[in-house]
Amino acid sequence: MKYRVLIILLLSLSFSMTARAESKLVYTPYGDQNVIFDFYFDDPEDIGPALFWIRSWLNPLLKPPYSMAPEFMNVVVMIHGTELVTLAKKNEKKYQTIVDRIRYYQGFGFHFKVCEIAAGDFNYKIGDFQDFVEVVPSAMSELVYWQRQGYGLITPRILSKKHTNEEIR
Repeated sequence: MKYRVLIILLLSLSFSMTARAESKLVYTPYGDQNVIFDFYFDDPEDIGPALFWIRSWLNPLLKPPYSMAPEFMNVVVMIHGTELVTLAKKNEKKYQTIVDRIRYYQGFGFHFKVCEIAAGDFNYKIGDFQDFVEVVPSAMSELVYWQRQGYGLITPRILSKKHTNEEIR
């Protein structure tokens, strides 16, 4: 019994004296990037923070060691919540910053699709949207289709930040 206690004591002492390694950055070999973003929000303004999800996914891939060209990434953004009003031509001035950001990503060949069913809920027709918008019959069918083609699904969660970073550090 004495030896057992002594062994446990020595083991615990050796673990506590072991130098702790620092965390490190690991570069996962991502490979091809085929992704579909699912935008469905209850506030049109939430599309702004959702576009940061695209940025957070894209920016690390543009830098070394990946150095991927966005023109060779396959990206679909499925829009079928209240945020679709931001893409109506008649609302362009109100949502100019959002439209400009989407045009930036569209310039890389990213596809922005709006659900025809959801558009109808807002009394919009196909011609009511910006020229970069592709209207599809059903968001649900579209999401299934792209996932079956091997696209990874990313569904942004938009949260309200209640505290500053300094407050919670």
